[in-house]
Amino acid sequence: MRETSKPVVEKVAIIGAGPGGLATAIALRKQGIDAHVYEKAREFCPVGAGLGLQPNGLRCLDAIKPGIVDTLKRSGCQVERVTVKTSAGETIRTNESTMMEKYGHPLLIIWWWRLQQILASELPSEVIHLNHRCIGFEQNENNVVTHFDNGKTAQADLLIGADGVNSAVRQTLIGDGQPRYVGSMSWRAVLERKYQLLPPDEVILMKGEKSIVYLLNVGEGNISWLARKLLPDSSLSSTAAEAKSRVLQEFANWMEPVRELIAQTVPERILEGPICDRLPLKQWSYGRVTLLGDAAHPMTPAAGQGANTTFEDAYELAECLRNCPDLQTALANYDNRRIQRTAIIQSRSAEGEKRYYQPTQQTNQQSQQNFDEFRHWVYDYDPKSESRLKPWKKTLTV
Repeated sequence: MRETSKPVVEKVAIIGAGPGGLATAIALRKQGIDAHVYEKAREFCPVGAGLGLQPNGLRCLDAIKPGIVDTLKRSGCQVERVTVKTSAGETIRTNESTMMEKYGHPLLIIWWWRLQQILASELPSEVIHLNHRCIGFEQNENNVVTHFDNGKTAQADLLIGADGVNSAVRQTLIGDGQPRYVGSMSWRAVLERKYQLLPPDEVILMKGEKSIVYLLNVGEGNISWLARKLLPDSSLSSTAAEAKSRVLQEFANWMEPVRELIAQTVPERILEGPICDRLPLKQWSYGRVTLLGDAAHPMTPAAGQGANTTFEDAYELAECLRNCPDLQTALANYDNRRIQRTAIIQSRSAEGEKRYYQPTQQTNQQSQQNFDEFRHWVYDYDPKSESRLKPWKKTLTV
């Protein structure tokens, strides 16, 4: 980042202390902007599951905070191969990862909570405000005032909604209702392992009847399991114990260690939820309010780009706020830089989610080439290169 022009805002309120909100705060405070993060949780707890950080996301994090990627690598696992198995444990194929040699960064698997902890540690504790659930905002030409359910308010020059797929900021700003259920339910958790289940540099993907399971090492002696199944009903279990019983039942016929891992997981650590996305928006920014990450472009996890595109957002928004003459121009440039790219990735992720549950089969040469070109376009994103702003050369249906 260049250290020249003065930013167009002095104080920014960011809703959501997930990785995207925290990374944005780091980027803005580096510029001298008084950025504060407001989070609905009462405390930071060991939640979440394994998360894949890919070269485009890692490059943006490195540009935002040099050295932080090395810290993440020490806490997570760098993937060198992905093995695909059946639900009975038979190996279908093993693919060696070429990310490091092609893009200079690996696929890095890390626990979501550890990622949150590492990012939060880069911020002064007094700028992270817990127990602040956003319930709305109002804005005028001079400022934006955010209201929280604890009765407090926050006044700022800019409000950033980084509060996820069910964003309260988005609902006040755009009001487009509930996210779209794509037809698959998800259960995921992290637990400590006393013995090694799989090599630290390997990911296992298991495919069953309309269902898949990922087994991931997330570093520091922890393993994450992620189970998904096509189900018409997106309703949630009423208790944690019921959620555990449900996932055990849905995957009762699977081989060990899948059932064993689920059985050993404390019910309260299992996250149950429908996989959802939204159709791409044509505009994210209105007045003194904008969106970022899942609040702006929620996508299915098929391409593993949710967090990675969020870190792209954080970098680009900070750049626009520093290098544009006024806030209106900065936010217009931010929208222009981000919406087309994320819309394409949203669309491809939705397509990929459907393919997950299809029988494993060989793809034709043209389809494979198309997929490889798309993946290269995604991973090759470099915040230090102007070429990052060029669209993919192929015309895509979004």
